[in-house]
Parts: sequence; C-alpha cells; structure tokens
Amino acid sequence: VDRGYVVDPQLLFAAIGDAYTDGGPFQVGQFESGLEMDQWLTKIWIEGGGGGQRHESYALAHWFAAHHTRTDAWQKRSKKGYLFTMGDEMTWDLPRDQLKKVFGDSAEKAWSAKEAIAKASQTWEVFHIVVTEGYHGKEPEILQQWQGLLGERALVLPDAHGICALIAQTIGLHEGSIDMPAARKDLDDMNLGAATAAAVCTALATIAGSALALRPATAHLPTAKAAGGVDRL
Repeated sequence: VDRGYVVDPQLLFAAIGDAYTDGGPFQVGQFESGLEMDQWLTKIWIEGGGGGQRHESYALAHWFAAHHTRTDAWQKRSKKGYLFTMGDEMTWDLPRDQLKKVFGDSAEKAWSAKEAIAKASQTWEVFHIVVTEGYHGKEPEILQQWQGLLGERALVLPDAHGICALIAQTIGLHEGSIDMPAARKDLDDMNLGAATAAAVCTALATIAGSALALRPATAHLPTAKAAGGVDRL
C-alpha cells in the first residue's frame, strides 16, 4: 500500500497441512483489511508431524478459492484476485472423501491438483512459492511438479525472509504499478539484505515477461472491496 503496488487490499491467511495425517489440514480465516488479520493469524496453529511422503494438501487452498470465495472484484468487474501458496513439498490430489471431510462438499469425482488449480485460475491469479530452505525444498522433484502445474508461476525462493516482498512485487508487476527497475530499487529501500533482495529479483525474473503482457490498459488500480470481505488473497 505504501509503495502504491495496490489500492485498499484485503487479505486472507490460511494454513495447509496433510489431509491424510493431520487433524486440521486446512485452517482459514476471513478476508480483512485491518488489525483483524493478526487475530486470524493468532488462531492458526502449527500442527507439525508430517507423514514423510514429501506431500502436503496444497490443493485444498485451490479448491477453497474456486468454490468458497466470492469477491466484488470478480463479480462486478471481472477482476481476478491473487492466490499464493507456499511450501517445500509436492501437492496431493483431492479425493472425494477429503473434500467431504474438510469442506462438507459432495463432489461427483475426485479432483486432481491440476483440475483444482485450473478451476481456481478462472477467478484468481494463482502462484506457488517453493521455499528451498525447507526440509525438501532443494529436491528437484518438488519444483518439477509445481512447474508442471503452474509453469513460470512456480516461484523459487531460498530465503523465507523475502516472501512478503516477493508476493507484493509479483502483484505490482501484474498490476502494472511497477517494473523490474522499480522493483529492484524498492528492494534496496526495504533493507532486506543483499542476498535476500537478489533472491527476490531472481524469482521475479521468471514472471516479469508474462506480467508485462498481462498489464492492464491503464495504470488505474481497482479498489478492493469484496462481498463478505475481500478482493485479494
């Protein structure tokens, strides 16, 4: 907001686990624009454990975005929001019983992660950040799966301290409110450190070309006011 990347954003936080092993595999708050964001973050707990399969149920977030969100931005202006997942593992598909257990949804069939992402992409700009400092993040199979699902929108970041800057500047590039030179200058001003700033620049470079092609015709940024709370995730 301070740097003008986007006007009046509203944010929703969620936590993703493993629907095969965890008691709370998908925790989600509400879209907020103020201090209420902190309240939802406080209510999220880190379950830990893990099944050792190098998978988490990231596709639950894509199902949620596709089937359980509604925004004025899309319904009134056909303007997509932004959905970022992040983690260091591959994603499971979505069996019918998990959709029923987690969301109470009756699906006619199991959904693949690819299908869930495609559905979410109809109303959201979808990205995933592979954080390579995680336990599995440097394993090539992890990035290969995400690149197969999202192409250049599978972003690689070795330093988790750069996540907020990477998300903000990815949105800025797609909105047309910044270009790569401006992004680099802002990173210097953020005092993230040279290594973190360089890592964010490297990740941004993978999407910079496609972002330029997707820039809106004008520099005007739509106001983010959503039904029930939200515009951008």
